[in-house]
Amino acid sequence: MTNGPVLLNVDERGVATVTLNRPEVNNAYNGDLIQALLAAIDALERTTGLRAVVVKGNGRHFQAGADLKWIDAVRTASPEENVRVSRATAEAVQRLNLAPVPTVALVQGGCFGGGTGVAAACDVVIAADNAMFSIAEVRWGLTAAIIIPQLNDAISVRQMRRYALTGERFGAEEARRIGLAHEVVPLAELDAAGARIVGHLLENGPQAIAETKALALQSAWGRLDPAEFTRLVEAHAARRRSPEAAEGLASFAEKRAARWGDVKRR
Repeated sequence: MTNGPVLLNVDERGVATVTLNRPEVNNAYNGDLIQALLAAIDALERTTGLRAVVVKGNGRHFQAGADLKWIDAVRTASPEENVRVSRATAEAVQRLNLAPVPTVALVQGGCFGGGTGVAAACDVVIAADNAMFSIAEVRWGLTAAIIIPQLNDAISVRQMRRYALTGERFGAEEARRIGLAHEVVPLAELDAAGARIVGHLLENGPQAIAETKALALQSAWGRLDPAEFTRLVEAHAARRRSPEAAEGLASFAEKRAARWGDVKRR
């Protein structure tokens, strides 16, 4: 892939680079980006000799969560369309989470909402010292339902309960402390740090790596059975269509504080 919302390159070593490519909106995801990410994952699953996947964001930011203008448009669509969108988003993160090869996320700038889910789904996360994180969905009357399992695995339920309930932002060092990032490096050294991790991975037996990851996932929150996956998708879609989400998204569009009290009186 040479253009579009997601770029894919696989080098001669079998190392793939997946680059989120909507820098004009801080790589916020919309329907096109989700479908392009799923297509990239499809292509990787067909790639022989694949050894590792590096996930990056083009521009100043890694991934700024959902494109809220797009989310607001989806919100008024049918319940079936909302479920379809939530399912596609959940599948993109979960397929990345369950990939049989090691995945490495290189995070710079903003990593908000769904971006934290992408990071949590990766095996290794290296953050630049300018990285800023937030599990921000509650700010807009939404929930992080479809990425909660991956975040529980990455930062523990205890930390998830704080940061998913407050929606507050936290920096790279705090992300490292709670387990969302493994390492923090200067921004100028981010790519080099990623290359170093990939070098370590390539020294190891591919089958041993695949088996080790599969064994680790056997006891992970993110290894959902189909019924539980469907339940999270449907809850995510239903919340998007709620009056509270309507107010939260309106507050974003109108650049004002949300009037949650008005929602309760409706």
